Amino acid sequence: MIRATREPLPGGALVLTVPGGGQVTRPPLRFERATERRWSLLQDEQPLIQARSEGEGCCRDLHLRRLAGYRSLLPPLTVAAMRTGANWPYRTNWPHQYARWLEEAEHGPLHDGRWRLTPRTTFAPGIWSCDLVRDWPEATLEQLCGGGWHGILPLRPLPAPDAARVKAYRKHVSEGTLAPVLLWWVSFLDGWLLLDGHDRAVAALAEGTEPACVELARVPDDADWRATADQITQAHEEHMARLAALPADPRTARQRRAMERGYADVLSTLPYDADATPVFEYPRD
Repeated sequence: MIRATREPLPGGALVLTVPGGGQVTRPPLRFERATERRWSLLQDEQPLIQARSEGEGCCRDLHLRRLAGYRSLLPPLTVAAMRTGANWPYRTNWPHQYARWLEEAEHGPLHDGRWRLTPRTTFAPGIWSCDLVRDWPEATLEQLCGGGWHGILPLRPLPAPDAARVKAYRKHVSEGTLAPVLLWWVSFLDGWLLLDGHDRAVAALAEGTEPACVELARVPDDADWRATADQITQAHEEHMARLAALPADPRTARQRRAMERGYADVLSTLPYDADATPVFEYPRD
């Protein structure tokens, strides 16, 4: 079991800090890169995704083959648990509950560093329709220059909308008691892995709505974001000094106020912006 410290954030979100003494350990669920163009997702030593990229520069297609064997990180969610979790006074804070389960998971992605879990109910148009990968096991992601992919990749085949479990979950959609699905933001994919809730996601979509989600993302370690903050502060102070040298007038005053607001906004989000997803080197003999 992982023992992490928690930092509550507004809106029910939180940051988990997993201690590691400065050493990043290889977690059970991890990405490993064999070459510049080939990588895999493994759970323990079981390959779940084998990927290769084709093309030049940023205009590459990513060819994926997914394999069976993924073990979900959350325990099964019963009808009673979801109904209880949706009703006051027993309403569940799902990001905090999922954080507890991820700490207890034996096959998960958590390792040394900071991880943010955030409730999410809205996405850009198309994320849960044309950018949800429904093909199995093969799929190709078009990673276009400047645009990325920005879709959702399931780790097991999606069930049919009339499958028994999906039909049971569809009732929860209309009742407003369906538990959120768990997504993992992967920076180099510019998209998400669907870690838990394949049936729940299909149930919500079958009822004409997007599923509520909890998003797991790596965020910068303290030293990293503070170093970035120092660089931003230096640039901000230099810009403000140049403005101070200009003649005082309403336009310059508006510029100063806008610069101060922008500076404060950027610094407030730095500790919680999504960071690069670690990719481990493929072990060699």
